[in-house]
Amino acid sequence: MPMSLPVLLISIVLFFVLFFGIGFLLNMLLRMTWIMAIIYPIVSIFIIQDVRFIDYFREPSSSFALLGDKIVSLAIADITILISGLLGAITSGLVIRLLRSKGYQMF
Repeated sequence: MPMSLPVLLISIVLFFVLFFGIGFLLNMLLRMTWIMAIIYPIVSIFIIQDVRFIDYFREPSSSFALLGDKIVSLAIADITILISGLLGAITSGLVIRLLRSKGYQMF
């Protein structure tokens, strides 16, 4: 079923703001500027996967093959939404870096 334009736009903004906020908070608490940008690919795999996590260790070849098939079969709208989350995570790192260079101390 195709995704309607309002749902797509709301999802893009939601993922951007969600991962910007999570990344910003993690950056403040852990003092690691790019932590969310590094963690985001793992989070996005958990979002799209159909296989249980333990199956990646029990049956790695079939699990990774299913994950690859799932990634290849993603719709353009899904890819756009996931990229907006990645951009939110990267933007949070840039904002924290800018704030630290301006002299703001968070925690």
